[in-house]
Amino acid sequence: MATKTYASLPYTEPDNLVRDFASRGIVALPPESLGIPEEIHHRIYTLEKQAYLARKPVTPGGIPDVLKVINAPGVVEACNRIVGRNWAIVPFTHNASFASGARDQHWHKDDNGPYNGRKQRHHQAVQIEMLYYPQDVTEVMGPTATIPYSHYWTFNHEENHDNFAGADHLDFEYQISGMEGVPVSGPDSEYDRDDVVHRRTAHDVRMREAVANTRWPLVAPFEAAPLRAGSVLLYSHNTFHRGNHRRDDWRLWDDHPRFMWRFWIYRTTEPAGSQTEGPPEISWCELGVDPLTGVDLREASNDVTAVWRYHNHWLQSGKTPPPRPDARALSPAGREAEADELAEQLLAMGDEAEPLRIGAAYRLASIGDEALATRHLGADLHSHRENVRRAATYGLVAVGEQATDTLLEATDSPVKWIRKAGVYGLGDCAPLTGEVLDSVIALLHHDPSVYIRAVAAGTLGCLGRRAAGTGIGRSLVPRCLVALANCLEREENRLSMDLAQQRSIKFARPTDECDVCEGNGIDMGLDRFEPVRSAVRENALWSMVILCSHGAHRADDALDSTIDALKTVVRHDKNVICVGFAMDALCRLANLESREPAPASIDRLRADLLEILGECPIRCWEALVRGGLSTEHLTTFSEAG
Repeated sequence: MATKTYASLPYTEPDNLVRDFASRGIVALPPESLGIPEEIHHRIYTLEKQAYLARKPVTPGGIPDVLKVINAPGVVEACNRIVGRNWAIVPFTHNASFASGARDQHWHKDDNGPYNGRKQRHHQAVQIEMLYYPQDVTEVMGPTATIPYSHYWTFNHEENHDNFAGADHLDFEYQISGMEGVPVSGPDSEYDRDDVVHRRTAHDVRMREAVANTRWPLVAPFEAAPLRAGSVLLYSHNTFHRGNHRRDDWRLWDDHPRFMWRFWIYRTTEPAGSQTEGPPEISWCELGVDPLTGVDLREASNDVTAVWRYHNHWLQSGKTPPPRPDARALSPAGREAEADELAEQLLAMGDEAEPLRIGAAYRLASIGDEALATRHLGADLHSHRENVRRAATYGLVAVGEQATDTLLEATDSPVKWIRKAGVYGLGDCAPLTGEVLDSVIALLHHDPSVYIRAVAAGTLGCLGRRAAGTGIGRSLVPRCLVALANCLEREENRLSMDLAQQRSIKFARPTDECDVCEGNGIDMGLDRFEPVRSAVRENALWSMVILCSHGAHRADDALDSTIDALKTVVRHDKNVICVGFAMDALCRLANLESREPAPASIDRLRADLLEILGECPIRCWEALVRGGLSTEHLTTFSEAG
C-alpha cells in the first residue's frame, strides 16, 4: 500500500540533531525515522480513542504498543545522542496521554523532576521531555505550544513563591485571575468564532504579550504543527510551553480527538563522546533562518551563542570546550579588561537581563584563563541576588573541574542558598574525589535544609554517573550508593503540601518542616499508598536509578545493601514515586550492563524480580521497559497500569 504524503513542519535533520537541541531546545522526529511499522500509530490511536470516549483511564500498560514507541530504534538513537544511552523515565508522574480541548494553559516550565516538586534546573541535557502524537496534528487541533530558545533563561524561585512549586511561569497572574479556567473555544466559549479561528481572543493576545514582554532574544511562540501521525518531539525540560486550545468545530472533537503522550526522560550515562575530541566550531550566526521556527539566527548575540557553544560541545564530548576563538587572540591585559566588563554585565538588573547575566557567565568561563574566570564567578556565587548566583553557578559549571575548590568552599557557607548552589555545581562539573564526596555526604546527612539535602542526593547520582563514564573516582561509586541508602533510613515522607496546607500546589508555601516544594501527593486510588512526598527520598532514588544503570560491578561491595534498600522501598514505601524509582533501579541491576558470571545476589534478583514487582499493586511499565524488562511480562500481571 502506498504511503500517504502529508504537509508537515520541517523535521530535524539527523546531522543537526545535537546542534539544534543545544541551541533551539526542541527537535522533531518524523514518523519514518522511528523504525517501527506505521500501523502501530493507528492501533494506538484507535484504542486510545475507545478508552477516551468511554471515559476510561489511558495508560501504557493498557495500550502496550506505546511501549514499542518508547523503545523504537529511532527514538532510542535520538535520545541516546541527547541524554545518553540507558536513559530512564521518571515513574508515576506525567507519563500519560493528553487530549487538547477548549482551554489554554499558561506559559510555564514543568517541575524539573518528580511531579510538582522543585528541583535544580540543569542547563546540561540531564532531563528532557518526549512528546508522541499517534495521529496527524493540524494547526487547528490544539498543537503543543512552545517557546524555542527559552530553555536557558528563567526566574528566581528561592524566595519568590510564584515559582515555589517548580513550574516557573511567564504570567502567574493568568492563573491567579482564573483566566486558565475560562474556555477559549468549544460550546461554552463566549468568544466570537471568527476571533478564535484568527487568534484574536483576549487569551491569544495575552499569550503573545507574555512572550514579548520577556524581551529575551530570539523567543517567539511556536505551535508544533502540522505533524504527521507518529511524530515525536524532544525538548529540553526547561523549555517554556503550554497546552493549547482547539480552533476547529467543537462538534468534531469526539470524532477526531488530538492525543499527545508525554514522557519525562533523564540521563543515566555521560555523553558517548567523552573520550574523544570535541566537535568543530560552529559559526552560529551563519546558519541563517531556522527552518523549524523561522527565527533568524543572525540576530543571536555573543551572549547567546556562548551558551549554545558550551552545550553543543558538552553533548558531543562530555567536556568543557576550549577557550573561545576570539578570546584566544586577547593579550593578558585585554583578557583582564574583558573579564572586568563581563563581571559588570553579570550584575545587570531585571528579569529581562537574564540572558545578559547567563551569557556573561559562559563567556567568562571560556575566556581562556580558568583562574581569572573562577575568581570573578566565585565572587558572584556569594551575591545576595539569586539571579546573579544562578548565573555564576552555571558559569562555574562551564569552567569545569577547575571550579571544584570554589564550589567546595561554597558548601561551607552559613547562607543556605550559597550551600545549595555549591553542592549543585559539584554535581555538574566536579570529579568524584574523597573530598568532594565527604562534603556532599555531610550535606545530605546533616544540613537542616530539606532543599539542600535533596540537591545533595541528586548530586551523588551525577557525580557517580560521571565517575562511571570517565573512570575518575569510579572506586567511590559504592560509597555514593551507601550514602543514598542510609539517607532513606532517616528521611521521612510527609503529607503533600497541597493537602497539608489545604490550597492548590501552585500556592503552597515553605514550612518549618520543609523549605522546598514536595509536590502533590498521589495514592493512585490504592490502599497501599498515601498522598505523601519527600524531596530527599525521591532525589536519592533518582540517583540510585542512575548508579544502578551501570551494572552490579559498579556497586561492588555495596551491591547487597543496595538491593536490600530498594526492596524495602518497593515493599513498604507509601510514596508511589519512590516505589517506581526503586522498581526501576532493581530492574536495571538485573538487566543492564550485566556481566557473566553474575554475582549470586544478581542471579537471585533476576529469579525473584517478577515476584518482587508483583508484591506491589501497580507498576510503571514505561520506566521498566527502559530498564530492560521485556514487554512480554505485561501478561504476568492482572492490572493494566
